[in-house]
Amino acid sequence: MSVIYLLISISIVVAIGFFIAFIRAVKTGQYDDDYTPSVRMLFDDELKIENPKPIQTKEEKQI
Repeated sequence: MSVIYLLISISIVVAIGFFIAFIRAVKTGQYDDDYTPSVRMLFDDELKIENPKPIQTKEEKQI
């Protein structure tokens, strides 16, 4: 029975630790950016390579 009390007390301490870490993250502004993720998919453009250089073979380089 004493093991159950020990495990419950340890779990409460761990839960309080996670809650304090969450409150600290919220206060430092880690979760403030709500706009960028919703707009990021609208600007997801592929890079286009313009005027690629042709690959020269050994014969063309010697000429």
